[in-house]
Amino acid sequence: MKKVVALMGSPRKGKNTDILLDTFLKGIDEKAYSIDKVYLTEKNLKYCIACGSCEKDGKCVLEDDMDEIYDLFDTGDIFVLASPLYFNSVSSLTKIVIDRCQRYWSLKRALNQSYRKDKDRIGVFLSVGGAAFEHDQFKACIRTVDLFFKSIDVKYLGNYFVSGTDKLSIWNREDVLKEVQNIGKNIENISNFYLHR
Repeated sequence: MKKVVALMGSPRKGKNTDILLDTFLKGIDEKAYSIDKVYLTEKNLKYCIACGSCEKDGKCVLEDDMDEIYDLFDTGDIFVLASPLYFNSVSSLTKIVIDRCQRYWSLKRALNQSYRKDKDRIGVFLSVGGAAFEHDQFKACIRTVDLFFKSIDVKYLGNYFVSGTDKLSIWNREDVLKEVQNIGKNIENISNFYLHR
């Protein structure tokens, strides 16, 4: 059975980002996939201190709940990163996890070792922004998320972005809910996508 790893990077449970992620996950066939959803706000996560220790052995010396997330990175097949848009970037919770992936960068770049090249893995980024629709509203996130997925050897399959949630919440957007659930349902049969609603 394949494993889906879903990282929920909003501090607000049951709100826009969480509902978007849950709706995506509803589309995934539970008979074919196991789903591990992680609320980052419930985890004890320390920020990267740039100590350089991971350049020696590819391991992080900080002791916290990131070890659980590293285990999921080792075993996952499909990765869904969900974060609200804060100041045109991912949330601080999400960024802590991304920054702690320096260990994979060190493993590959400083130590010339491979990580998970032995299997094909895919990743999707879901994000919501409260401000009104602007064409490049989520642009700054994409480069950060791209490097995150590259660090854990995941093919960045696509983005699903929703603007204007300050005025019209996700739970009132039937078009969005239907579309994102359909993406989850067809996750292994779709090619690269960029959808902004």
